[in-house]
Amino acid sequence: MAMDAYISPDTEDRLRAAAKRVREAHSMRWVVIQGGTALIALGAAIAFAVLGPVRHLDPLALVMTALLYFVCRRLRVPVGAMWTVPIQLAVVPMFLLLPPALVPAVAMACEVAYVVLPGGPSIRMSAILMQIADSVWALGPATVLLLLGPAHFSWGAWPVYVLALVSQALMDGLAAARYWLAEGSKPTDLGELGWMYLTDFCLSCVALPVAAAAAGSSGPAMLLLMVPALGLMRIMAQERSGRFENSLALSDAYRGTAELLGEVIEDDDAYTAEHSRDVAELAVAVATRLGLDSVARRSVEFGALLHDVGKVRVPHEILKKAGKLDESEWVVMRQHTADGERMLQVVGGVLSDVGRIVRHTHERYDGTGYPDRLCGEQIPIESRVIAVADAWNAMTTSRTYRKALSTELALEEMRRCAGTHFDPDAVDALLEEITGAAFVVKRARTGAVHA
Repeated sequence: MAMDAYISPDTEDRLRAAAKRVREAHSMRWVVIQGGTALIALGAAIAFAVLGPVRHLDPLALVMTALLYFVCRRLRVPVGAMWTVPIQLAVVPMFLLLPPALVPAVAMACEVAYVVLPGGPSIRMSAILMQIADSVWALGPATVLLLLGPAHFSWGAWPVYVLALVSQALMDGLAAARYWLAEGSKPTDLGELGWMYLTDFCLSCVALPVAAAAAGSSGPAMLLLMVPALGLMRIMAQERSGRFENSLALSDAYRGTAELLGEVIEDDDAYTAEHSRDVAELAVAVATRLGLDSVARRSVEFGALLHDVGKVRVPHEILKKAGKLDESEWVVMRQHTADGERMLQVVGGVLSDVGRIVRHTHERYDGTGYPDRLCGEQIPIESRVIAVADAWNAMTTSRTYRKALSTELALEEMRRCAGTHFDPDAVDALLEEITGAAFVVKRARTGAVHA
């Protein structure tokens, strides 16, 4: 499907959830888990600094690495559907130029400074707790380097440095699990985490030669070489963030257009509008049971909302006729799917693709439908899903010229038409959804089902 600059619904959901998370007050569970982690991390950092071996501390190296960390911390870079911070450009020099036992405490101090200094997030205790808890990653590399690392940087110790990076990734994984537990949210897609870990690995490879030179005879001033890279990353992050914002705005525009067209239908025919909303709800549930991805589910939703939009071009005397339509009237009525497609093609973008789905919502699985007499899998899966939801809603809703069928009779009719009128798999998914007690009770409350 043509996506324009339109990101996937899953990506949208994660970005919106992240923005909502920043605005919302945190639950007591969140405070307990984040606060507990912060206390453990802070206690461990203090213990490392007090009990761990501390070799000569270069004040210039401390200032340079802390400033570099603070600058990196202010830079948010979109990676997939998530955000990362390029602190590896500062973390690697920290561990090579400072005593490893001090790094966790220095990192936590930088995280707190990020919150309380101007330009950071709003100063709240929850924000400070979260940043301290997030610094738990530093304990992994510090432990590895204290136990196995050489007194001074050596390229021959590369396996130790790799192990330190792996330990950091593992601690990051524990941090992610902490968020899932604190927020009661589902785990982030492993592919997204993979992109973040790959980003950290690449940034570490960039930082290592510069940090090695700074740890040698060149001195901490070599870290200034990081500044151009950070400037370039800032430009790229701003550009990609703008694309994300534009994509979310475009998503809202498509949904707003669908809802606006729904209101046009409602003004013209209240039954059609209510019918379309009910069909959309059921169709999305069926699509979910069939395992369709988020893009297909969105197409099903939009297609179901708009599957009758072409009826605005059907004369009122036909659309609102109390009795059955004659053959000439059916010829006009059967044009509404093609008319709907043409209307949505005018809108363009994602809704243009939805128009193709709308066109085929009245095809039949055996090829006897309209307008193109497609059969089987020639019919888009989204159209097949909408067709079963549309038929169920039509059968179980009273009209001026007939009463609704009972649930039992409607179920029997759907089974009978599986393989002829409808995709058998879609029918099976619909029947599984319909026979769920929650759905039957909900429909019964609305008076649409007469059992």
